[in-house]
Amino acid sequence: MKKKTEILDSAAINRALTRMAHEILEKNKGGEDLILVGIKTRGVPLANRLQEKIKQIESIEVPVGELDITLYRDDLEKVTESKDPEIKSATIHVELKGKKVILVDDVLYTGRTVRAALDAVMDVGRPSRIQLGVLVDRGHRELPIRADYVGKNIPTSDKEIIVVHLDETDKDDSVSIYEK
Repeated sequence: MKKKTEILDSAAINRALTRMAHEILEKNKGGEDLILVGIKTRGVPLANRLQEKIKQIESIEVPVGELDITLYRDDLEKVTESKDPEIKSATIHVELKGKKVILVDDVLYTGRTVRAALDAVMDVGRPSRIQLGVLVDRGHRELPIRADYVGKNIPTSDKEIIVVHLDETDKDDSVSIYEK
């Protein structure tokens, strides 16, 4: 893969997450009954960052959960490349019933990850509403799924890949476009 360009640096990611936190609070009339659920791997640190931003804005601590959707994927054999998938689960320490769940992920592409996450959340509990927040929406949907909160829309071709690096997982904050 060849790096074409960097789309977001650390400061731009921070600004995008600040805006998303404000939008989440505005749309939901505050932070009451909200739960942020990060989709592993990079959705988890993004959910934690959103939690911190909401705390700075509203002085409330919104619970954060983690969701591993590996076994819910409809392309499991393709993703795991014939290896046995590592079995993980949801780590959500609050009751979902009647709550507003905000699924958080780094990149929205085909929609298949989000579809799997919806199934996984419903196995954990029955929230009153599920919303989606993504750092990057790159288009090319295969399923009728759209994000409620988007840090940056980045139209791409099928020959391009969006690579998100976060300090928590990669020791660097950036979003770049690579060419296959």
